[in-house]
Amino acid sequence: MDMQPLSPSELTALPARERILLTAHRLFYREGIRATGIDRVIKEAGVTKVTFYRHFPGKDALILAFLHLRHQRWMQWFTTTLARNCASDTTLAAALANTLQEWFADENFRGCAFINSSLEYAHALPEVLTLSAEHKQAMAQEVARYLPAEQEQMPHARSIALLIDGAIVQAQIAGDARQVSGLLQEMLEVLLVGWQNSETNPCH
Repeated sequence: MDMQPLSPSELTALPARERILLTAHRLFYREGIRATGIDRVIKEAGVTKVTFYRHFPGKDALILAFLHLRHQRWMQWFTTTLARNCASDTTLAAALANTLQEWFADENFRGCAFINSSLEYAHALPEVLTLSAEHKQAMAQEVARYLPAEQEQMPHARSIALLIDGAIVQAQIAGDARQVSGLLQEMLEVLLVGWQNSETNPCH
């Protein structure tokens, strides 16, 4: 997926602020916010402390910048991948499951950055919850685009998003991308049939 870490040579070629932010993105997502200190970000980004604090007043500012970047990159990937799968799969359930399976199977998958960050840091930085809620709303809005117009699109999309979040957590715990995405597809099909016959929930 389009969130692979850059190579050292690629990172070095970037401006200082971008190096800091991409390094934080990699470390915060892979190892956690609390486990990653500012000194480590500075060292791996190849900048001085003066340079770091010129761009970010402190760790809180870096965390919020990380979440903004993560939202942009993840939504771009999700939107593009879901559209591609919807062009080939017969149902929305299959397209969503296949989209998520691609992410779950990625070697860099560590769950949802927004769920993880909320659990780790929301008590210290309430803005994390605000950004996380906005991210989940954006995901639901993207799903709603594929629901029939005659349905209650956003309420139904939020129900689907709830299943997706459960699948994300399960994939993070169990580590079996195929099994979790298969179960997700089964549950989505049941949900869609409950609203209306699944044949009226195509991707195209």
